[in-house]
Amino acid sequence: MKPIQESLRHIHKDRWLLIMMLPGILYFIIFKYIPMGGIVIAFQNYQPFLGFTGSKWVGFEHFQRFFSEPAFWLLLRNTVVLGLLILVVTFPIKIVLALMLNEIRLEVFKRVVQTLTYIPHFMSWVVIVGIVHIFFTTEGGVVNELIHSWGGTKINFLLSEEWFRTFIVGERIWKETGWGTIIFLAALAGVDPQLYEAARMDGASRLRQIWHVTLPAIRSTIVILLILQLGDFLDLGFDQVYMHLNAMNRNVGEIFDTYVYSKGIAGGQFSYSTAIGLFKSVVGLILVMGSNYLAKKFGEEGIY
Repeated sequence: MKPIQESLRHIHKDRWLLIMMLPGILYFIIFKYIPMGGIVIAFQNYQPFLGFTGSKWVGFEHFQRFFSEPAFWLLLRNTVVLGLLILVVTFPIKIVLALMLNEIRLEVFKRVVQTLTYIPHFMSWVVIVGIVHIFFTTEGGVVNELIHSWGGTKINFLLSEEWFRTFIVGERIWKETGWGTIIFLAALAGVDPQLYEAARMDGASRLRQIWHVTLPAIRSTIVILLILQLGDFLDLGFDQVYMHLNAMNRNVGEIFDTYVYSKGIAGGQFSYSTAIGLFKSVVGLILVMGSNYLAKKFGEEGIY
């Protein structure tokens, strides 16, 4: 009885904090946990008019079909290559920008730069991709008009396989780099200034201070964010890729997300597309657990 009374006392003491947490808890329950029940249709031949209970159970049939499809290896290759490019290029840039902003001493200039780099995050992918199309289209695009005015031949960037991944990664850098620095800047704000004083007394230059003081101080934050990003390794986002996709670049641009749309939403194969989505989620879970295990092996905290 005493533990129950103690728990009730703590709940009453922290009641306002719990009330503030309630909207977030309800959000995750309603939009994240309850919909997980729909995973069952990945193992059924789901028919909307029959529902979950009336649809025929087919087990792993949809997974076997997916893994035996000729398109599977194409999708896996495109998704992994694009995921690696996004991870290897965009993640370090966020850290570099955060370090650069942290070195700025003029607060007004620092806040202006932060604001300018944050703004693209609040723009939809439709706007971002639309701006890129305006600049790079062959019909009046600024870039192609400059190339033409300098005596060159116009390049059809938007239909080119060679330029597809460059656009995807470049747009990710533009849209998300500024916003991604927020957590790193918060971590940098917690670095003890006395460590920099000691480094300066030992004759360390600014680069040496960053390498031996700043980066080790935020190493745990870098590891945690890297683990979380690995969880979304195969989840590259549908909107951006789909708006760049066309018949000429499909060989390098078709990924799991766009394939799920074409088969599930456009084709009405709900069970099959759910099976593909479940496969992506399982791979993401394995990557998170594996990277978290390795992080702990190397002495880091990890995410759990």
